[in-house]
Amino acid sequence: MNKKHHYIVLAFLMIFFSCKVDYSFTGASIAPEIKTFSVKTFQNYAPLANPNLSQTFSEALKDVFVSQTSLQMLPANGDLQFEGSITGYTITPNAIQGDQTAATNRLSITVNVIFTNTKDDKQSFERSFTRYADFESSINLTTIEDDLIKDINGQLTQDIFNNAVSNW
Repeated sequence: MNKKHHYIVLAFLMIFFSCKVDYSFTGASIAPEIKTFSVKTFQNYAPLANPNLSQTFSEALKDVFVSQTSLQMLPANGDLQFEGSITGYTITPNAIQGDQTAATNRLSITVNVIFTNTKDDKQSFERSFTRYADFESSINLTTIEDDLIKDINGQLTQDIFNNAVSNW
């Protein structure tokens, strides 16, 4: 190999090893300079929403990042920052039967998320996410509300996670 080839190989290796991106089995691609994240408690502005929703949603979002990344959680000013509000909490009839009654109802939750990537502002966004769960209309919502909220929070937080750190 001549000297020119050595420089080309050396340049290639330098570029290859300096452009590292961490990948995980969750589909996340997090730049190595990102070490921390923070989640401000999401305020609840939805009328008639469960009074615990603000806390349970915020904790669910933290849990997704703790369980699916190696990022350290900070109380504020993380490299990745999440804040926002719960803007919708609605129960609507679903699957109307022949006698004009609902066979199922749908609980929908909407959150507005402000995501800031302090290392790459092009990745930052503000957008709303909505998810829902259906339940039998014969069942009293208060008996299953906590389980429905847990399921919906899981869907919402995974959507937010994917939008924030999965660059597909």
